[in-house]
Amino acid sequence: MVQPRTSRFKSDIRIKPGKARVKEPETRMCEAPGCIGPGNCRVAKSPKNLSEYLWYCAAHARAHNEAWDFFKDMDDGDIQRFREEALTGHRPTWPLGKRGARARMGQTPLGGVNDSHAMFAEDGDSTTVRRPERHLTRLQVMAMDTLQLAHNATLIEIKARYKELVKRFHPDANGGDRGAEERLKQVIKAYGVLRASGLLS
Repeated sequence: MVQPRTSRFKSDIRIKPGKARVKEPETRMCEAPGCIGPGNCRVAKSPKNLSEYLWYCAAHARAHNEAWDFFKDMDDGDIQRFREEALTGHRPTWPLGKRGARARMGQTPLGGVNDSHAMFAEDGDSTTVRRPERHLTRLQVMAMDTLQLAHNATLIEIKARYKELVKRFHPDANGGDRGAEERLKQVIKAYGVLRASGLLS
């Protein structure tokens, strides 16, 4: 039969009565002049200094809060500006997609996000678009050449060139002349290759 192991240390720890010391909490005095009450209420010093505090008793804290006037030294324009900024929690805002607003905030477009498909670019804005780095297959290279595009063209440039060439070579745009119809078929085929390969998704 296996004997249970017993510890050589005592498992029954008892504190003798009267030996435990309870640390008395420090008692603050009210900081109001002439008051000897406990200062257990924390209040901000002033509207201009919200990070520093005073410790008052309940009666003086109530009087301090009742006399509090956040807009005391503000004129009507400052008060109106404060109300408008309060709608957004006093955080800066700007219209989505506005380049001037982003420049005023000192931010790169989209906070440095790579927008290779120019989803957030404004019409005709190619300066903020980072060119995609891609490895094209032989068919994709031929399709880009057919559309007369650089191999690192963006999604917007590919679609714009396709629309431009379709309008140019369509018989309806040439007074019914079917001479450019073969060129139109090549453009449509090239665009289909790019779309089927997932380059336009």
